[in-house]
Amino acid sequence: MTATSVQRSDRAIWAHVLPFVAWVVVMELPIEPAAWRYAIQALAGVCLFLGLRPWRYYPALNVRTLPLAVVIGVAVFVIWVLPETVAFSRFPRLQDLYLLYAKRPIGMIAGVPLQSPYAPETCGWGLALVRLAGSAFVIAMIEEFFWRGFLYRWFVHRDFTAIDPRIRHAWAFLVMAILFGLEHDRWLAGIIAGAAYGALYARTRDVWAAGVAHVTTNLLLGLYVLAYGQYRFW
Repeated sequence: MTATSVQRSDRAIWAHVLPFVAWVVVMELPIEPAAWRYAIQALAGVCLFLGLRPWRYYPALNVRTLPLAVVIGVAVFVIWVLPETVAFSRFPRLQDLYLLYAKRPIGMIAGVPLQSPYAPETCGWGLALVRLAGSAFVIAMIEEFFWRGFLYRWFVHRDFTAIDPRIRHAWAFLVMAILFGLEHDRWLAGIIAGAAYGALYARTRDVWAAGVAHVTTNLLLGLYVLAYGQYRFW
């Protein structure tokens, strides 16, 4: 690699990594109430994302990939919520296994759900909608540029922008999907989601398509949470 290509690669790495790192760092800060901390996360993430412009290392959105991206996003949403619905209780043993092993129990004391800090009656509709927008439009895009755009290809070569995502590298794909899943409380659904978004990126060579799929999932999930009070998903 020439000095110029090294500098370009370094700039590309920072553009993909910093928004995600900022999101994680702010998430761990002892800021209360949690709804305000999330608002700061969203603001920091969107400012760094827009300022560093990781999308400049990619072609423009290919609108022909949008229908498939939306379908993938809807499918991941269904996979994410279905095992915890009344409909899935028709398979009690399978549901019990999922609840016991495929998700980490949070927001509970002695089996009693805690009041969500993101419920409108707790934080107000303004911050609840910020939570919805941050989940759907900020972290979803940040994660796609980090996990799919950067990390998957960086596993293959440090000059990740030179790697064609259509050339599938099974081990890198698997590691990326597993790490993405472990980032989430519902780790099994997360691994499936990471594999689905990754396969979409590899198929279309369009990181925007993966972003649209992730946005679709998170937007549907947020609307589901607010409509039915299912705050355990937040």
